[in-house]
Amino acid sequence: MLLGGSRAKRRPSASRQFGHGRERYFWAFVVALVLFSMGGLFALYEGIKKLIHPHETENFGVAVVILVVAICLETVSLITAIREARHVKSASMSWWRFIRTSKQPELPVVLLEDIGAEVGLFLALFGVVLGHYTHNARWDAIGSGSIGILLIVIAAVLAAEMKSLLIGESASTDDEATILSALRAHAAVVTVLNLRTQHLGPDELLVAVKLEFRGDLAVAEVSAAINEVEAGVRGACPAARFIFIEPDIAREETAR
Repeated sequence: MLLGGSRAKRRPSASRQFGHGRERYFWAFVVALVLFSMGGLFALYEGIKKLIHPHETENFGVAVVILVVAICLETVSLITAIREARHVKSASMSWWRFIRTSKQPELPVVLLEDIGAEVGLFLALFGVVLGHYTHNARWDAIGSGSIGILLIVIAAVLAAEMKSLLIGESASTDDEATILSALRAHAAVVTVLNLRTQHLGPDELLVAVKLEFRGDLAVAEVSAAINEVEAGVRGACPAARFIFIEPDIAREETAR
């Protein structure tokens, strides 16, 4: 994730004219596939192996202490992730909706990783303790298998979200409303005929728009109005980095 954040800051080049913002989405996708999928499959393998060849946990006390300490540390990590996410999550938005709609890949990945780790540690503790006191090692196997299934589910959710961002998602409803308001605020704009947006990165938007300008404007005045509209959009929505405005006239097919 740090590598993706670093590479995403590179300047646009001749072969990457819109920059490298999607590097963050790509490396988050890699994390989903590698960390969660491989970890989940390994835990599932361990669970199946213990079911076929059950054996009681050695050094039960040490195992419990390690798990309890890990739960405490993971709780601190989860609280930190929640605190950071609240800086960008609106109070009215559910956590599930935030994970599904966030354009910043690091936050959903870290949140789901911490939640998965926390739940997984409790499942492991449950399996170890129950297996020890019932003298049935298969409880430990069930705990391992449950952790594997949990990680695979998290991997699937993250992979689906990162795939959507990699392919290209439009701006949020709030951002589009802000852009439309800025477009309509200019005195020379008669109608917003068409608006298309796409995230090039978490904080970078491509905006393509067709506008109908007043008919009494000369070519030079239209050009000046376009520059002013661009400045207004960037002022209202700083994420709008690339803006393309095409003057047009109202027709049925150009309706937004």
